[in-house]
Amino acid sequence: MLVKSKVKYIQSLGQKKFRQQEGLFIAEGPKLVNDLLTLKNSGITEIFALKEWIEVNKLLISSYKVVAISSIELEKISQLTTPNQVVALVKQFSGNEHFDIHNKITLALDNIQDPGNMGTIIRIADWFGVEQIVCNIQSADIYNPKVIQSTMGSIARVKVVYTDLAEWLSKQKNISIYAAMLDGENVTSINKIKHGIVVIGNESKGISEDVLKLVTKKITIPQKARLNDSYGLGNAESLNAAVATGIILSHLL
Repeated sequence: MLVKSKVKYIQSLGQKKFRQQEGLFIAEGPKLVNDLLTLKNSGITEIFALKEWIEVNKLLISSYKVVAISSIELEKISQLTTPNQVVALVKQFSGNEHFDIHNKITLALDNIQDPGNMGTIIRIADWFGVEQIVCNIQSADIYNPKVIQSTMGSIARVKVVYTDLAEWLSKQKNISIYAAMLDGENVTSINKIKHGIVVIGNESKGISEDVLKLVTKKITIPQKARLNDSYGLGNAESLNAAVATGIILSHLL
């Protein structure tokens, strides 16, 4: 049984300031929690779960602090509209921005604001084998519960760091920096790449000027011509940031 103070503590981790203060985040649901449990250093500090989940996973969780809770208690601590069996408290990952950028692809996110977009981009990166993402400090918090859920477990496999993006890019030498722009080169005509930095801009404002100055190659996803249609080309103003990321990585890789 959970005491009232513990319930309030877990609930507080839904807010960014308390997550930062405690260095923890909430992971929910069998898929995400089980993905974390497969890591050598999962970072999980406590698990709160229904008895049926505990029974199925008893070997996997034998070395963890596990508290059996009721469905009512799960509803109280869950950040989800529909609570799903298990909630874990997890240590936030290392934020060290010093990693190798050569012989691999790095995503750079310039003020991505929407938590759903952020989580989906992390999931897309995982699909394409992109292991690292660098975000501008103003980008959505990866420990936001909506981001965590949108990653569908990929948060456990993709390293994400926050920094001054323009300053970080200025220090990266002998590597191509690609930027998703409306006026760039057709991405379908570019040869596959083995290493480089791909910049994705803000959902409405695009890539900021200080970052754009450091770009070495602008790329774009071409609009498709419509047949038998007086409108001609596709009429949307732009693509969703996560969708654009998926299309670009598909062509570049």
